[in-house]
Amino acid sequence: MNTPRSLSRVACVADLRAVARRRLPRAIFDFIDGGADDELTLKANRADLDRVLFKPRCLVDVARIDTGCTILGRPQGMPLGISPTGLATLACPDGELALAREAAASEIPMILSTLSGCTLEDVAATGPASRWFQLYVFRDRAITESLVARAAQAGYQALVLTVDVPVAGKRRRDIRSGFTIPMAPSAATVLDLACHPRWCFDAFRHGLPRLRNLDAFVTNAGAQTHATLINSQLGSGLDWSVLAWLRSLWPGKLVIKGLLSTEDALRAAEAGVDGIVVSNHGGRQQDAVPSSISMLARMAPLLRGGPELFIDSGIRSGADIVRAIALGARAALIGRATLYGAAAAGQAGIRHCLDLLQAELERTMALLGLTAIDQIGPDCLAALPWPESDARTPPDLARHS
Repeated sequence: MNTPRSLSRVACVADLRAVARRRLPRAIFDFIDGGADDELTLKANRADLDRVLFKPRCLVDVARIDTGCTILGRPQGMPLGISPTGLATLACPDGELALAREAAASEIPMILSTLSGCTLEDVAATGPASRWFQLYVFRDRAITESLVARAAQAGYQALVLTVDVPVAGKRRRDIRSGFTIPMAPSAATVLDLACHPRWCFDAFRHGLPRLRNLDAFVTNAGAQTHATLINSQLGSGLDWSVLAWLRSLWPGKLVIKGLLSTEDALRAAEAGVDGIVVSNHGGRQQDAVPSSISMLARMAPLLRGGPELFIDSGIRSGADIVRAIALGARAALIGRATLYGAAAAGQAGIRHCLDLLQAELERTMALLGLTAIDQIGPDCLAALPWPESDARTPPDLARHS
């Protein structure tokens, strides 16, 4: 795929963000870009990643760099995946379909959100690849059972249970911009849309984004809109018994997403999950909580031999991927980065984003004197700005190895 002229001077994910900000209506950009409350955690995710410094080794033959790895038992092109992001069709009309195609081209897993703008069946139909399905457990368990069955039938290999949304976080940018699903017209939003005719044309041609996985349930549940369905169904009634229930329904790998404490991570490992995503939801849920990277540094030493660890929230570069792997992650996950690419130039923008990250990963490894992913470890880092682990003896998790 040729790089569009609009991307010829885009040198990093921050540049993609700048293009996306110009091309999207303010309300849409703020929905993608914003965080909860004062956005302290949103900022901490980046600040703490930037504080993890490298310790390069010289006079190493780095003529050939191999970024291949294994994630949940499947060979992948690099230790990166695409996080679940709701309504990617807000960024570009193809949304999740474009993300799925480019994830497959880069040989990395993509996690499709329950709240996607394309159906899970349509995404699966883009071709064989590593497909994981992110799940919210609804109050009406029949809806959840239906989604799990559809994901299994469509060939998704892993189920990713998100557990950090007992209630929706308060994102002040959305309130100030008037963002709602479905979009509610006001003088401010009409003016905002009028200033972005290309986005409006795409929306008119393809239809306003909606949560297509839930179409059938809106009418059946008597809800007037997808938003009222979600607000009525996402509740705080979950406890640890949900893992055993999902195991009874799901034949594939089971991953839990949204853990930020060593206590919860150890309990998930003891429950036999296959993977844990260390995540603060990109700073979009609870504000004033630790960065994901700092909690990964604490969890990883306690979970050696246990479930595979993943991390999202703040990943913006190949150097960040190396930081995550060095601190114990099997792979890093990106969400906003590929949405910036999608908003900047559709599928070509996603491709440019992934190409940038691949090239940055290879360059960082070469400069550190590393030629393979399994060589990345704590010894390629300088001293960390926080304790690496809680003061306790790691439990025996050998059954997971």
